[in-house]
Amino acid sequence: MGKFVIPVGPQHPALEEPESFSLMLEGERVAAANVTLGYNHRGIEKACESRTYIQDIYLLERICGICSHAHSTCYVQTVEDVAGLEVPKRALYIRSLIGELERVHSHLLWLGIAGHEIGFESLFMYSWKDREVVMDILELLTGNRVNYGMNTVGGVRRDITPEQAQDVLKALVILEEKTKYYIQLANEEVTLIDRLQGVGRLSKEDVLKYGATGPVMRAAGVSRDIRKDDPYAAYGELDFEVITDTHADVLGRTVVRVKELMESYKMIRQILKQMPDGPITVRAPKKIPAGEAVSRYEAPRGEDIHYLRSDGTDKPDRVKVRAPTLANLAAISNMLEGGYLADVPIVIAAIDPCFSCTDRAIKVVNASGGESMFDWEGLRRYSIDWYRKQGIDMKGTKLSRGED
Repeated sequence: MGKFVIPVGPQHPALEEPESFSLMLEGERVAAANVTLGYNHRGIEKACESRTYIQDIYLLERICGICSHAHSTCYVQTVEDVAGLEVPKRALYIRSLIGELERVHSHLLWLGIAGHEIGFESLFMYSWKDREVVMDILELLTGNRVNYGMNTVGGVRRDITPEQAQDVLKALVILEEKTKYYIQLANEEVTLIDRLQGVGRLSKEDVLKYGATGPVMRAAGVSRDIRKDDPYAAYGELDFEVITDTHADVLGRTVVRVKELMESYKMIRQILKQMPDGPITVRAPKKIPAGEAVSRYEAPRGEDIHYLRSDGTDKPDRVKVRAPTLANLAAISNMLEGGYLADVPIVIAAIDPCFSCTDRAIKVVNASGGESMFDWEGLRRYSIDWYRKQGIDMKGTKLSRGED
């Protein structure tokens, strides 16, 4: 049986964002798979260095619309750590509330996309209809359905009223009933189980080897969750279970996500019941003392990590983001190898990839096949030269710092 290579992406109907997968096939089986990053680089980390700490909240929130609160919370936690701020307890509870509502939104969105990838269009329409319930609640609490703008350095920007809390509880009743149906589907629907079981396998040993995170990791029986292992915000005072499964495949990742929805509902009820009175923010300085910090956050897709270095000014010296998709992409090749070409879309979708969160530009490949690594100065020089070749007048633009 002959071998041949086919590309999937960077533009492909099964990919919501551009990314390139090169698949070597033996018949219908994937013999080897390679992933090429770098199609969606937006320069957000570098842009943070020319903006204030407050401005960076809203910039980093736009790394991902689905995980916007995850990124902004992870970031402000680093700033608060360096500044030595003690965030009011009520603000920490509100952050956890928005975080769990965002997790519900993300998991329901993923469930619909997974249904779409395997031709289960009814599941897509049902879950996205139910997703509207939680998006309406997020709009009620924050003013926005996406990119909530809830965080600030030292707390949150909006309080939760008793009337809003009651609306949240009413929405939970609807969502819980719908989620019971999805759990039943994942455990009993024969066509769904047969389609997903054994697809995209990643054993517990390989999960640990490749450093996978989130539902991908927990679907292989690894009980790790930053909310439990390294509590932040209000999670240290909440009672919840870390959901795991042992299928170690796409079915397991589905089971983990739908069961995590029930845990999120349980936590939201606890948050609204236990939320203390008091202020929702403390005054933060414009200039943050020199120092550095790392923050971890259990985003819907897995562990999100932000690094911050301050030089004592009103702008960060360095911001670095390790989104969960980057951790899970290392294992994609292993998941694809040995499987069928027809399974490729759902295997990729099963990590819930966000390539906009992940991509970084580090090198350029020229026409002769040579490669060169970029530092920031080299990237700037390359950009200016490229625009000059397009006939754009670059007079007055310095080629590099200190150079005319």
